[in-house]
Amino acid sequence: MKNIFSLLSVIVLIVIIFTISCSSGKKSQSSQRELSDHEFTEIAQTIVPDTFVLPDIPEVISGTEERAKYLVSHYWDRFDFSNADLARRPDITEQAFVDYINILNYVPKVNADESLVKTLHRAEADTAMYVHFISLFEKYFYDPNSPFRNEEYYIPVLKEIKESSMLTDESKSVYVFQLDMVMKNRVGDRANNFDYTVASGQTSSLYDLQSDFTLLMFSNPGCPTCEAVTAQLDRSSAISNALSRNSSTRRMLTILTIYPDQDIDEWLAHLPEMPSDWVHAYDKGLQITNKRLYDIKAIPTLYLLDNNKKVILKDTSIEAIESFFTVHQ
Repeated sequence: MKNIFSLLSVIVLIVIIFTISCSSGKKSQSSQRELSDHEFTEIAQTIVPDTFVLPDIPEVISGTEERAKYLVSHYWDRFDFSNADLARRPDITEQAFVDYINILNYVPKVNADESLVKTLHRAEADTAMYVHFISLFEKYFYDPNSPFRNEEYYIPVLKEIKESSMLTDESKSVYVFQLDMVMKNRVGDRANNFDYTVASGQTSSLYDLQSDFTLLMFSNPGCPTCEAVTAQLDRSSAISNALSRNSSTRRMLTILTIYPDQDIDEWLAHLPEMPSDWVHAYDKGLQITNKRLYDIKAIPTLYLLDNNKKVILKDTSIEAIESFFTVHQ
């Protein structure tokens, strides 16, 4: 896996962005529009055994976005999904998969979704290959440590898996659960409400918190990663600048840390180590866990919410939060 983001990734992007032939450049835009989608898709693509080969892009397609759309739609045309041995060749199949999900960012979401569903349907040629592709989708779109993590791309995949006849109900159950979780607290939706309790014993609700922005951080006391993230947030100039604009009449930013577990004594013991200008609380009734209000795949987990508690950034990074507040100074 060390070289999984290798030279082929660069080659694929070059194909999309730079490989526009001289002959295609001579075609007028009007003549391009005269060709139907049916004609675009009827280019013969020969399956090449035991390897992965990119599809040929018709020369008449000259626009960068149109070439990307074609490549996304036909990316797997020359791949032999019936060859289960290729599922055991990460240098071929997984490398091609990584390059494929890179290309998705170059097309509109609707085209990406159509391609993802089409890819999963093609993988139905062999059960082992189908299971392998599901594992790749999960690894790259859902794993919290994946640099390609993207639940919006994972949703159409999960919906297809849920309706698939390729897996038993028992095998599908984990993906049905994942679908239920990723559909919660999506960007643009109002975050699920919950009650939180501070050290004094006072309980409030997320929706009652008055702040232009709320940075919600699920964390555990004594967690090394949580401590590192807390320190990084505390010394961030962009976030400090937002906090400095808080006043007695208006809060620009509230950082709310939530301990979602039940060892309150341990949580209390670590409170003195936490930044004093943040709000620190715990889930007294464990409702976040018991009601599955949030998909906390790893600790810490960060959400940025607006004044109506709509999700701006979901399960996000410090860099994304800093970028947001740099723009919204």
